[in-house]
Amino acid sequence: MWQRYYTIALNTFVETIRQPIYGVILAVTAAMLVLNVSLAAFTLDDDDKLALDLGLSTLLLSGLFLAAFSAAGVVSREIENKTVLTVISKPVNRPLFILGKYSGLAGALFLAFYLSCLVFILAVRHDVMQNSSDPWDEPVLTFGFGALGASLFAAAFCNYFYDKHFSTTLVAFVTPLLTLAVLLVGMFDELWEPIPFGSNLVGGQVLIAAFLVLLVVLLTAAVALAASTRFGQLITLMICLGFLGLGLTADYAFGRHADASTMAQLAYGVVPNIGPFWVIDGLYAESEDTTVTLEYIGYVTSYAALLITGVLCIAIAAFQKREVG
Repeated sequence: MWQRYYTIALNTFVETIRQPIYGVILAVTAAMLVLNVSLAAFTLDDDDKLALDLGLSTLLLSGLFLAAFSAAGVVSREIENKTVLTVISKPVNRPLFILGKYSGLAGALFLAFYLSCLVFILAVRHDVMQNSSDPWDEPVLTFGFGALGASLFAAAFCNYFYDKHFSTTLVAFVTPLLTLAVLLVGMFDELWEPIPFGSNLVGGQVLIAAFLVLLVVLLTAAVALAASTRFGQLITLMICLGFLGLGLTADYAFGRHADASTMAQLAYGVVPNIGPFWVIDGLYAESEDTTVTLEYIGYVTSYAALLITGVLCIAIAAFQKREVG
């Protein structure tokens, strides 16, 4: 059983990375994260907070679109093309098929989120340029664009001479090179002066905020997978948008009325609450830094795990009676 599960998960992981939309969304996400540094300069308040807000919002939206489009590609398209029959006609039960698909999809989304986070770290390290005379952060530009350029060259070389898949090869090269770039940037300041490692990078609390956003992305992937067992790409995307919108506004729409209205209390208990996953506003509340504790991380992670488990159970039930022949 475990071998079949691993095979389905690995095939889904590779298939997701090979989808053109995967590379397109990653490229757009990286460009938006870089552009956010310039956009944050137009605020009249705290530029750093706006840069972090824009960065984490970009990571969340990127994960949403990747989850919706990728899930539709690995499930609903297989059902429409009847290729799913070649899997479930063998000794592979439907729950195992769904769990394997989710694991592969989650792995591909985690990789995309990791790469986007590396770009986010470099963008935040570059900081907002308040004046045109402010110097560029040369280590960020040198190592960041150097890693991207080397990865593109290596992927094109392997594609031309060895017929390797371009996007898959590019991801294989850019992951270690961009990681190395972030590590090297952490050793220098803006003027190439050596500094204690990591003292000029984002703090641990911001990385925790990014981790909680990752949990939302993984939860959205489960919702997208459940929806794709019955619907196509467009409906799956709409369901994911509706789920995320309700989850983000649950406190405002239902929570504040829960004491006065039984219906609001019932809705507040039924609708998944995404609010606890968005902690960046709390970290900068009234310009006073707060701390996200390990206990809080444990509670939110457990909540996300329960939600993902429940949604996957719905996905299994929806696919169990799905006609695929």
